[in-house]
Amino acid sequence: MAAALRVLFAGTPAVAVPSLDALIDAGFDVVGVLTRPDAPLGRKKVLTPSPVAARAEELGLPVIRAAKVDDEAIAAIAALAPDVAAIVAYGALVPARALTVPKHGWINLHFSLLPAWRGAAPVQHAVIAGDDITGASTFLLETGLDTGPVYGTLTETVRPEDTSGDLLERLSHSGAVLLAQTLSAVDAGAAVPVPQEGDITLAPKLTIDDARVDWQQPALAIRRRINGVTPEPGAWTIWDGARFKIGAATLRSDVTDLRPGQVRFTGGGDAAAVVGTGSHGLELLRVQPAGKKMMPGADWARGLANREDVVFE
Repeated sequence: MAAALRVLFAGTPAVAVPSLDALIDAGFDVVGVLTRPDAPLGRKKVLTPSPVAARAEELGLPVIRAAKVDDEAIAAIAALAPDVAAIVAYGALVPARALTVPKHGWINLHFSLLPAWRGAAPVQHAVIAGDDITGASTFLLETGLDTGPVYGTLTETVRPEDTSGDLLERLSHSGAVLLAQTLSAVDAGAAVPVPQEGDITLAPKLTIDDARVDWQQPALAIRRRINGVTPEPGAWTIWDGARFKIGAATLRSDVTDLRPGQVRFTGGGDAAAVVGTGSHGLELLRVQPAGKKMMPGADWARGLANREDVVFE
């Protein structure tokens, strides 16, 4: 019986954990894990292992913590003698000198239908752009940004109410299956990567400025942006001189008499906060005023039912 394919797994966030589990469940010999160093989390800034590091330690796997794939990390990887490296949202570029360490190279699971949305935030940009269909791809890593030939793809419908978090959660599980299938094909000598074809779009990491709502935009575009930047970096606007976060919103095409940014409150059993946009109204479903926790928009509206002077900047 042939020895199991020796796999180095590289990944950092929670969306990469299902892929690690899938490779273990499929019987691959995961010889070690490469992940980003422990990071300070919470108000007390407690150093905390990445979700992938935490899962690897539960599984008893060797863990290489590295902020980048430098000479020290490459030496540690080479010492594990992997046949292939599987990478899912590791969070740093892999330099050319590292690509040839595993004999089958590095196979990346990317959450888009390449060459659409190359970059760090493919799902977020797909939601913001209003794509109806997205998906995931496995491809052979090259030095270019997500430019390598593709082994396999899957598709996923983008639902109107999907946040990027919702979509990533689904893709993390379906993509894990795709990654395991791709490595099985590589192990069997049956995998043939195909050069990417089609229109190229880029998906750079989103900044906090990308998450600010522009109330001059149409309501649909604003809702897509809110969904696309949820949970991170989180949509926001300015109210009363402070940052006001928006967790969810829904279209109110029946409201057309509010100017962009103007808020109308209703109280009682049908309490609501509706904001004017460049087209029609947008009802706020989840909000977080400065200094408070995220709350239903209706609760915020009840507290301000008599206000007529609230305008978002």
